[in-house]
Amino acid sequence: MKSNLMIIGSGPGGYRAAEYAARKGLTVTIIEEKHAGGTCLNCGCIPTKTLCRNAEVVNEMTEADVYGIHHDGFSVDYARVKARKDAVVDQLRTGVETLMKAPGITFVQGRAVFKDAKTVVVGDDEYTSDHVIIATGSHAKMLPIEGIHHPCVMTSTELLDIEYVPQKLCIIGAGVIGMEMAAIFNSFGSEVTVIEFLKECLPVLDSDVAKRLRQAISKRGVNFIMQSGVKKILHSDDNGGKSVVVYDRKGKEEEVEADIVLVATGRGANVEGIGLENTGVEFSPRGIPVDDNMQTNVPGVYAIGDVNARCMLAHAATFQGIHAVNHILNISDDIRLDVMPSAIFTYPEAASVGLSEDQCKSQGIAYVCKKGYFRANGKALAMNETDGLLKLIAAEDGRILGCHAYGAHSADMIQEISSLMCRNTTVQQLAEMVHIHPTLGEILSDTAMVF
Repeated sequence: MKSNLMIIGSGPGGYRAAEYAARKGLTVTIIEEKHAGGTCLNCGCIPTKTLCRNAEVVNEMTEADVYGIHHDGFSVDYARVKARKDAVVDQLRTGVETLMKAPGITFVQGRAVFKDAKTVVVGDDEYTSDHVIIATGSHAKMLPIEGIHHPCVMTSTELLDIEYVPQKLCIIGAGVIGMEMAAIFNSFGSEVTVIEFLKECLPVLDSDVAKRLRQAISKRGVNFIMQSGVKKILHSDDNGGKSVVVYDRKGKEEEVEADIVLVATGRGANVEGIGLENTGVEFSPRGIPVDDNMQTNVPGVYAIGDVNARCMLAHAATFQGIHAVNHILNISDDIRLDVMPSAIFTYPEAASVGLSEDQCKSQGIAYVCKKGYFRANGKALAMNETDGLLKLIAAEDGRILGCHAYGAHSADMIQEISSLMCRNTTVQQLAEMVHIHPTLGEILSDTAMVF
């Protein structure tokens, strides 16, 4: 079968590119080995954020007395929590499967292996196309340490599918996945310990914001062990089925007990086992290098999303895919892939876009930074969400360079800044934009006014 465009992988990058290309008149073949929607929908963003909402409700119930609401206690029915999460995933997956039945799209279930740069084999069938988008995503990296391959040691995929709340959860890695899982299971009642090799959590965030977020989560009961490297994981049936994580902290060997160990130490591009060596496409374990149009070294072959390792975010994959299709169709666009907002859905949540203060300093960029505090905002006080900080960073000419925040609805405020950055807005212009009162968005407005 031949089509105008062939897409390998139906995650957010793949399925959105397929839908967009079909609307533009291209015939599209999209091939998926597992489930429609990819990691994000099935075992990543969507199930995690569904659990985040459940955890948020638990936190609100715990703090009900603040609002004058008294109750005789409550319990978490994790079977129903998991059932709700699975139902959300099933509903959205069905929606993507329906989308992939649209005119012009052929959805193929199976593993695609390249025969050459423009031909793949799926089972006994061959598919060829004028253009190819590789959107195979990524996988969880596992540490090369003793005891890592044991049923109680999991990636986020397995942890999202467990049937119970572990009494003791040890998380290796304080990145986005580690921090979100720590916040979720802490709310559900787990005793959570996070072990991180670096000095601070969430290197994507401004270090000041990251530190305050970690402290806020720590106050809720999560134990953070920073600047420590895991050496091995011991397992023994004589210990009630529990495992022991052995780590080194400043030259001293220490250990922590756990029912479940989550390995959240990053993700690696899915480049193995798909026949890339038959295509002439350059690739390495880090991913597939691409240019600004997402095109590989082989003309007509593109790579988007996690597999090109430029930015491992679902929305990055989506817009990289649309940008690649536009390049195929010779359509110009204003997509700013250099302005990429991101969010961490802990409690409280955090988000960022653009340069941090640390990056400005390390790169020698002249900047001005102002801070806004949630405790001074009327809506935050009304919501009992006063723990929060926003840092707005601008160039000397006033152009917004970045914004980092933690606190309620940080993602929404960062999205506003992201949109403004796409149009090279200055803090002076932001200060003159009317914001609804009372809203958390006024934190942005008030911060811009003091530049």
